[in-house]
Amino acid sequence: MSESKFQLSRSPNAAVSSAELLGDLQRAAEAAGTKSISSRLYPRFGRYSAITVSKRFGSWNQALKEAGLEILNEVHISDERLFENLMVLWEHYGRQPKRRETAHPPSAISERPYIRRFGSWTKALEEFVEYANLQDRDPPTPIEVASGHRTSRDPSLRLRYRILKRDNFSCRACGASPVLTPGLELHVDHITAWSVGGETVEENLQTLCETCNLGKSNVL
Repeated sequence: MSESKFQLSRSPNAAVSSAELLGDLQRAAEAAGTKSISSRLYPRFGRYSAITVSKRFGSWNQALKEAGLEILNEVHISDERLFENLMVLWEHYGRQPKRRETAHPPSAISERPYIRRFGSWTKALEEFVEYANLQDRDPPTPIEVASGHRTSRDPSLRLRYRILKRDNFSCRACGASPVLTPGLELHVDHITAWSVGGETVEENLQTLCETCNLGKSNVL
């Protein structure tokens, strides 16, 4: 006969401690696969009410801060961070992201900051595309200059977007795309390797999926 273990069951009316709420926030974020969690997403993974969490700590952001999680709905977020998050979504889905997709990983920022800043989701996308299509070139660091390079090793957000758009968000080697293969990761890769003098310019960059990029690295 196996030994029975005593287990403590919580009364439905028992008060929930702040530590329990914070612990559940952390658990819910981990279950969602992200470094934070929105009040809209929390009910899918959390055990308690999002209203209870907000009231206990004064606001949802304060609760996230107390739990050691990233703040999602910051009031003052730079345009660069908003655009970088859009770029993450564009790469993840291989297409123009939808407003509702900001509520789910890998998005780190909800739709509200975009609406506050730009007035509408469509306007936010228009501003991002205009920003991303501007020509720019990040200056090389002193170490990169010493190695004989004219450009920075890592492509800027604008350059990454232009390369991915040019290549239709598809791998130039095998044709794979996140549109057809959800979760596929795309890389912007140097055709002539940086280590042998290749520059970070459009004609020397291509889109590769993670598998093809790793395969290329193994051959070199």
